[in-house]
Amino acid sequence: MELSVNIDHIATLREARKERFPSPIHAAVEVELGGADGITVHLRSDQRHIKERDVELLKQVARTELTLEMAATSQMASIAKRIKPACITLVPEAPGEVTTQRGLVLLNQKEDLKSYISDLKKYGITVGLFINPDIEQIKEAARIGAQYIEINTNEYSLLHRSKIRDEIIRIARVAKAARREGIGVHAGHGLDYRNIQPLLSVMEITGYSIGFAIVARAVFVGLRQATQEMVQRIKGVR
Repeated sequence: MELSVNIDHIATLREARKERFPSPIHAAVEVELGGADGITVHLRSDQRHIKERDVELLKQVARTELTLEMAATSQMASIAKRIKPACITLVPEAPGEVTTQRGLVLLNQKEDLKSYISDLKKYGITVGLFINPDIEQIKEAARIGAQYIEINTNEYSLLHRSKIRDEIIRIARVAKAARREGIGVHAGHGLDYRNIQPLLSVMEITGYSIGFAIVARAVFVGLRQATQEMVQRIKGVR
């Protein structure tokens, strides 16, 4: 199982004062030294935290896999084709949202998303989709050419530990269906040091994208150690 650390909130802190620091580039180095398998950033259309320049520099500096989260727009496609991150996770964007809450709705999707994905693949980019744990969407994800899905764990993260069993069963069914279609399975959103543990029982999930919990922990112990602690939980390192 692999961990990709989302470092958006480092840029959020920088933009709070419109300073040059803290640097997402420095953050990327720290999380890699902490054992992360990848770096994730979300380049929003308004570039309110991560900037296009950040992604350019991360592509040059990161030694692990760089994943770019973005909306399926022509503007983002142009940036992605020029920078060529290792992976792109297509996500929905809503004006004014604090963070992405819902997954893409693939049912009744027009052919333009299929061609959008196909076009990105021509540049050697692996393309995935951020979706809710809805088994009906898996065949559609396969039809339009997704190479992996990232299961939205927002609902899971809000449940009390005593009530998560049914949600884990639902997530597991989706993950198994995706693997049968030859689609890789990742998970992310709202995951932390506590709620990650039960989810590890879903063996079909091979990658996790976690950001806020790690950055919040880093306030007290530093980003490298915060990453190490999450790596230990995910990989069972003692």
